[in-house]
Amino acid sequence: MSIFLNKDSKVIVQGITGGEGTKHTALMLKAGTNVVGGVNARKAGTTVEHTDPDGNTVELPVFGTVAEAIEKTGADVSVAFVPPAFTKDAVIEAIDAEIGLLVIITEGVPVQDSAEFWAYAQGKKTRIIGPNCPGIITPGEALAGITPATISGSGPIGLVSKSGTLTYQMMFELRDYGFTTAIGIGGDPIIGTTHIDALEAFEADPDTKAIVMIGEIGGDAEEKAAAYIQAHVTKPVVGYVAGFTAPEGKTMGHAGAIVADGAGTAQGKKEALEAAGVKVGKTPSETAELMREILKGL
Repeated sequence: MSIFLNKDSKVIVQGITGGEGTKHTALMLKAGTNVVGGVNARKAGTTVEHTDPDGNTVELPVFGTVAEAIEKTGADVSVAFVPPAFTKDAVIEAIDAEIGLLVIITEGVPVQDSAEFWAYAQGKKTRIIGPNCPGIITPGEALAGITPATISGSGPIGLVSKSGTLTYQMMFELRDYGFTTAIGIGGDPIIGTTHIDALEAFEADPDTKAIVMIGEIGGDAEEKAAAYIQAHVTKPVVGYVAGFTAPEGKTMGHAGAIVADGAGTAQGKKEALEAAGVKVGKTPSETAELMREILKGL
């Protein structure tokens, strides 16, 4: 089992002919993802050549629109490698085409644009992951994004993280156990899928036995997730909050990571999570060790 993405997912790439789109389409194919085509209005009707996991050459069609790609291929997942200035239009196009899952890798998307397409998506059929995220991987089955597929295999842990690099580190730290699905939700102030969305899905997934949640300073997403865990999650959760040494008032790395007037601190988030029964590590390695102890006891 997995959440949101599996071996049957049919993936298209918006921006398949660009530098990042080309590189990561190749890596997604290598990871076993069923990539069925791509979208670039200026290159509609052409094909791009890649190699499948068995070393065979595959010709992927390039379509003019997401709607056409869905009609011709049955795609249900799109990964967007689109420059920030064009991301909003690409997202709205995918939502209008009713793609089931849209993973937005692009960083530097204007917050105003994110606010507009987030609002536009409400009540519609498309689940958004991102922007500014590494995407989602179900190890051994499919990758929609840029997470290195060789870090870890499949196993009983569900992972949701604001940080891309901490997603990779945690997958590496717990590679001896493996993951059902790992989602990097992104660290921008406005994102699609939240910690709570992932926690709800992992709670419902019978193969996910325990959950790692990685947060960071800024905002109140972790506090809200803590309240949700306390009320709705029966599976063990361990957590890590990045930014214990961050100076107040300074934006750190992610656009959403800023501590202001004492709110959004790592310590405050740690205390909220611990009050909800979540074991919180001081470092990623300590967090991984807490998860190991839990899994040994299951």
